[in-house]
Amino acid sequence: MTPDIIDCHTHHANATAALIAVDPRQFDPQPGLWYSVGYHPWYDIDKLTDADFKLLELHARHPQVLAIGETGLDSLRGANLETQASVFVRHLQVAHATNKPVVVHCVRTAQRIIDERRKAGLTTVPLAIHGMRANERIARTLLDAGCYLSFGIRFNPATLLATPPDRMLIETDEAPATIREVASAIGDVLGMPYYQVIKTAAENTQRLLNGRY
Repeated sequence: MTPDIIDCHTHHANATAALIAVDPRQFDPQPGLWYSVGYHPWYDIDKLTDADFKLLELHARHPQVLAIGETGLDSLRGANLETQASVFVRHLQVAHATNKPVVVHCVRTAQRIIDERRKAGLTTVPLAIHGMRANERIARTLLDAGCYLSFGIRFNPATLLATPPDRMLIETDEAPATIREVASAIGDVLGMPYYQVIKTAAENTQRLLNGRY
């Protein structure tokens, strides 16, 4: 049984009930914690070697690793988009091989994310778009492709309201806010108590981590 996870994406190293995103080269699992592993598109991914990808494949199979990422595409920062796309697809392949979802960094590249997954023939790999702040039109593109949308302390209220309850995730990312504070902010917009937001997000994350839409 997949453990209860509420915070689907954080960089806080000691977070509990969370997926802690780490670079495979820095993976040092601690007892009782849960992880996602991946190469962030901002950080020298044009220098990755075959050994780096073998390390990703190795750690992806660790029992405390429940997802792959954070990986993805960013049109404003990082290596050129062709390199980012190639690395993203490598992560999708690892996710497919291990039956795990992918936590996706997506900045002005929503359609490209969907297209790369389709071209790679990996449309069954579940995607969680982290740090969702985009507008409703972009959200619809991602939702139509089966993605989950993860909201942090900063988000577009209209996009949140347009997101089906069973596709909503919550996260802290690098923010100083707690997951309860994130849930409270989301609940204020949805007209829902924070504990109901947490319950809904936990149920959705459980579904995501089991590899099912």
